Amino acid sequence: MIRYVLQRIGIAALTLLAIIMLLFLLMEFVPGTPFDEEKLSPEQIEQNMRLYGLDKPWPYRFAKYTLNMLSGNFGVSYVISKNIPVTDLIKNRFPVSIGIGLQAIALGTAMGLLLGIGAALKHGSPLDAFCTFLSVVCVSIPSYVFALCLSYVVGFKLGWFPLIYRTDRAFMSTVMPTIALSIFPMANIARFTRVEMLETLDSDFIQLAESKGITGFRLIFCHILRNALIPIVTVLGPMIVGLITGSLVIEKIFSVPGIGQLLITSIQTNDYNVIVVMSFIYSALYIAVMLAVDILYGIIDPRIRIIKEKQDD
Repeated sequence: MIRYVLQRIGIAALTLLAIIMLLFLLMEFVPGTPFDEEKLSPEQIEQNMRLYGLDKPWPYRFAKYTLNMLSGNFGVSYVISKNIPVTDLIKNRFPVSIGIGLQAIALGTAMGLLLGIGAALKHGSPLDAFCTFLSVVCVSIPSYVFALCLSYVVGFKLGWFPLIYRTDRAFMSTVMPTIALSIFPMANIARFTRVEMLETLDSDFIQLAESKGITGFRLIFCHILRNALIPIVTVLGPMIVGLITGSLVIEKIFSVPGIGQLLITSIQTNDYNVIVVMSFIYSALYIAVMLAVDILYGIIDPRIRIIKEKQDD
């Protein structure tokens, strides 16, 4: 198991290095500079380029930037907040997006599993029909529609939660964004759980377990659900990254000071360092989540780990 994990970590590290190179090269060929302002003369633009070292050959800048990133120095902002370290720009925004995303994942996963398990165990019943209908509706309607409905009914009419994000009521301000973001993963997980559990229920080993007297929660969670988890974990992985990095539309509706708006602003202004760092964070989170999913495969079903180890040999 240790060898299996180390191999996956090594692949993830090499992938991150390749991403740093790709991001840098993409920024290198983006038209314009961070200083393309009408009020700046060509001489002033050239002076700014020399000031920040952007006039150096790109191989030199790439080597220097990679070493700085690996040491935790992400440079400064050129446009959004001039000469302010990028880490200072994201350190207050990032925890907010991460917190709301993790809450949405936890809520969506828990509710999705409950709906999927209930629908599978009561296959063909009104409960199954209701869970299926609810899943289809939640998948079909965008999350921002739910966000607007929550904002109007729960926030404006009932006044239970703040309409916009307030630092003095931080947790209460995250409730409605969390619910809005959790709708889509809840529906997807419920659908996948129902389908996979129905297939597992008809398996020979489940009939064998029942013949041995295994029933109730032990049968559901130790045998049926565990064997249905791999497809669920697979679909959950990419959704986690999208949720923990925030949703620009949801953040906009509730005025959440997250990282989504910062990324859009940096792209619009060609703020190279902010763009690269934000893209790197997204990529690193995605790789970390998929690494965790890969490791979970080996824990849930040891046969997968053994097969992959043989393939690597």
